[in-house]
Amino acid sequence: MASLPAASPDPRPLSSKSGRVKTARRLARRNSRAEHRLFLAEGAKALTEALHAGGVVEVFATLGASEQYAALRKAVDDSGIPWSLADDDAIASLSGAVTPQGIVATCRFLDVPLDQLISKPQVLVICADVRDPGNAGTVIRCADASGADAVVLAGNSVDPYNDKTVRATVGSLWHVPLAVHDDPADVVRRAQAEGFTVLAADGAGETDLFEAEGSGLLAGRVAWLFGNEAWGLPDELAALADHRVSIPIYGRAESLNLSTAAAVCLYATARARR
Repeated sequence: MASLPAASPDPRPLSSKSGRVKTARRLARRNSRAEHRLFLAEGAKALTEALHAGGVVEVFATLGASEQYAALRKAVDDSGIPWSLADDDAIASLSGAVTPQGIVATCRFLDVPLDQLISKPQVLVICADVRDPGNAGTVIRCADASGADAVVLAGNSVDPYNDKTVRATVGSLWHVPLAVHDDPADVVRRAQAEGFTVLAADGAGETDLFEAEGSGLLAGRVAWLFGNEAWGLPDELAALADHRVSIPIYGRAESLNLSTAAAVCLYATARARR
């Protein structure tokens, strides 16, 4: 068998004016992401997780990052995915971070239809109208860490492929099955039809979290319903849940923020199930 020709040296790094960089940069806009079902993910951690999930289309990296993450570059090369050198300005134009990490990957969307997702999980997380990218990403990260099986972003929730959301998941975006659905009430009803007990996280809930855990309520097939950061769950949506559950506040704090409340609820559920 004839040997392959030696690889040519790396070409001149792409600039921010390069056509490929400009094309990738359009993915900073939600409508462009939705049209192409592609998004940008920044940093070696995100690239590693995306690569393991088989979702990487192309990688842009500075020379310094290419040298620093030589093993990761080899894994990308071995997968047949283009690794393009880009200058600092090009990477900065693709990055949503104050301090770019030197690597940006173009990745395929991860969400699946609700029908495909909802029949399998034992612990489901439903986010209704969650607008803050950091909160949404952290809830996905908490769902992953606590062993929840899937997340649904419903209603007017933030785009999961927003750069801040992607960063806040710290790689968990590629670990937890995800669906995006326009109607939170429909998600609740369909979860109930699949046998979930839907628990609305609500500061005015009729039972508190520790009572729910002690009664065995968290040990079955559970779907947690979380609302908007500022105004929580609308009464008409919370009323659809099987139970409203509050988190006890023993100190003088008025409440917990969304991602902290989600972490407490999901870990209580994990403990009850184990």
